[in-house]
Amino acid sequence: MFFWVLALLILCGFLWNYKRQLKIADITDKYIFITGCDTGFGNLAARTFDKKGFHVIAACLTESESTALKAETSERLHTVLLDVTDPENVKRTAQWVKNQVGEKGLWGLINNAGVLGVLAPTDWLTVEDYREPIEVNLFGLISVTLNLLPLVKKARGRIINVSSIGGRLAISGGGYTPSKYAVEGFNDSLRRDMKAFGVHVSCIEPGLFKTGLSDPIKATEKKLAIWKHLSPDIKQQYGESYIEKSLDKLKDTTSFVNVDLSLVVECMDHALTSLFPKTRYAAGRDAKTFWIPLSHMPAVLQDFLLLKQKVELANPKAV
Repeated sequence: MFFWVLALLILCGFLWNYKRQLKIADITDKYIFITGCDTGFGNLAARTFDKKGFHVIAACLTESESTALKAETSERLHTVLLDVTDPENVKRTAQWVKNQVGEKGLWGLINNAGVLGVLAPTDWLTVEDYREPIEVNLFGLISVTLNLLPLVKKARGRIINVSSIGGRLAISGGGYTPSKYAVEGFNDSLRRDMKAFGVHVSCIEPGLFKTGLSDPIKATEKKLAIWKHLSPDIKQQYGESYIEKSLDKLKDTTSFVNVDLSLVVECMDHALTSLFPKTRYAAGRDAKTFWIPLSHMPAVLQDFLLLKQKVELANPKAV
């Protein structure tokens, strides 16, 4: 009996793996639109999918990065300047994309554009510190999606939202994590709403990757700028050595940072080209072995492990 159960499990595993490897045909006649192509995941994705034969429309924030990307890719790839927080810019871009794709529609929309914002303890921050990451990561993503959704529905295509392990666990204070939690919620509701139209919606949750978004020098500069303007009471609570100690903690995490950006692009590729794409993709060894499993654990365990990485305050009872 045990032998037959084992054989059945092996067969199911084989069939499941085989199913995941089945690919769509004729990618050379399909259009995809990617936001945040200046650097990082978006830039690599644009170059990768251009080589595969897709008609790539790469949205960049700056003219210089747009020009550089066009110089490295084929004539199939088009770039467009896009600020996802500008509603009129998004509408004009959507109309331009409609003219480009015609009756074929848009096979793939990859919402990749994002910013980190300020990472700092919550009591250091103001509402304005939360505004930028929420405007870009959430409202920008929703705006682009709603404006391009008719084209994706026409193609019965794919939507891929790049979230983060920060959408599963609140690792640091600031607007980044709330924005990504909200992206996860939008992604889930969109996925269920689009099933009837044959549109598949996937969410990618990268771990810690070495990109311009996560530049520790820039993050530290923002944190220092806020520290300088904190009230004496808060500085007394945290202690003058808090910043220095937190930087030392940051250095300890560098060994967990993924440097291979293609791990995320491979997830995008599967979500775009598989006959049976996943609803969620975890990208990076840290995401798969630590962050995502931890997100399913009891809150008391999450707090214990995450608080161990925090710097001890000098005098939290000071008022």
